Amino acid sequence: MSYLTHLECTVCRKHFPINQPQTYCAACNAPLFARYDLELARKTLDRDRFRNRPPGMWRWQEMLPVLEEEHIITLGEGDTPLLRADRIASLTGMQQVYIKDESLNPTGSFKARGLSAAISKAKELNIAKVIIPTAGNAGGALAAYAARAGMKAIIYMPKDTPAANIIESRIAGAEVHLVEGLISDAARLAAERGQREGCFDMSTFKEPYRCEGKKVMGYELAEAFDWKLPDAIIYPTGGGTGLVGMWKAFQEMISLGWLEDTRLPRMIVVQAAGCAPVVKAFHAGSPVCEFWVGAETIASGLRVPKSFADRLILQILRDSNGTALAVSDEEIMNAQKLLAVNEGIFAAPEGAATLSALIKLVQSKTLDSQERVVLFNTGAGLKYLETGNRTLTFI
Repeated sequence: MSYLTHLECTVCRKHFPINQPQTYCAACNAPLFARYDLELARKTLDRDRFRNRPPGMWRWQEMLPVLEEEHIITLGEGDTPLLRADRIASLTGMQQVYIKDESLNPTGSFKARGLSAAISKAKELNIAKVIIPTAGNAGGALAAYAARAGMKAIIYMPKDTPAANIIESRIAGAEVHLVEGLISDAARLAAERGQREGCFDMSTFKEPYRCEGKKVMGYELAEAFDWKLPDAIIYPTGGGTGLVGMWKAFQEMISLGWLEDTRLPRMIVVQAAGCAPVVKAFHAGSPVCEFWVGAETIASGLRVPKSFADRLILQILRDSNGTALAVSDEEIMNAQKLLAVNEGIFAAPEGAATLSALIKLVQSKTLDSQERVVLFNTGAGLKYLETGNRTLTFI
């Protein structure tokens, strides 16, 4: 049973019903949040009982948006390992560094979480055809979950998307279109196709349920740390669904009375120097981002010129006393090797960027050596070996 009650605009707070497909608040051009009866949940849910359920994201189903269990589409996503990285801690001068390794999700990235939730809800609402623009991993995840649900999937992605993403999308039966340009160009074409043919658009934050799958990372962190939260979370941010989702989870856990300590972590965004709209807007004191012209980076998931949730992302950084910083592609590749040599983790470029950020934050004394810090590796490095006409080499 889910405690879902309604959807709410993140700007004007208008309510939207959950028994029909929803996208975003057109009046505010803003994302919708799924809202739950937290008062009832606080009275009836025992946080410690979740440990005793079969592993995976859907053990938290009361706080997820699917009303009937028969509609859940799962490939075993969630409950990824939280690894203590003592060798990285020693190298960087920190005492407690952890890596939340999302590469162990189905389809090799954290995108599996969001698409499991979104496709499950789409099935419950009798949606038969879905479309998505993607930088790569979201397309592969959509294809896999849509196939499992018996839905038609249409994917638009840049031509230089990593080859693994293209192959995994096509092998699952998705209709894949490779386009010139960036994810913003793919989004324009996907939107036109969706409107023309009546496909449901699964774009980041233009439907309300991908965020719900991602938020479970926040519940898992709290549970792993015995219902306390780390001092800082370093998160690679393109569209920002995971960052926003976790912050939403923290607020829900406060309302549920589940946290032993309600001090929340500093949320730290890392982006690529070749595409850093959040970094630029944050340090300029702007409430929104400008479109980043000429975006270029090996981290395809960070090559997002402007997030639809930019206002939310920037507000979270300020509310959490966090920050935002950019790292170069060279720094990312060096961090990939550091992670592999010292911790045995072949991280995606986006995940490796968090280590690059940690190094800079320690050098600038933004982080104290005694703070407990979590880095998010959002995907498997193996999926990025061939990107467009470029082959990444590390030796």
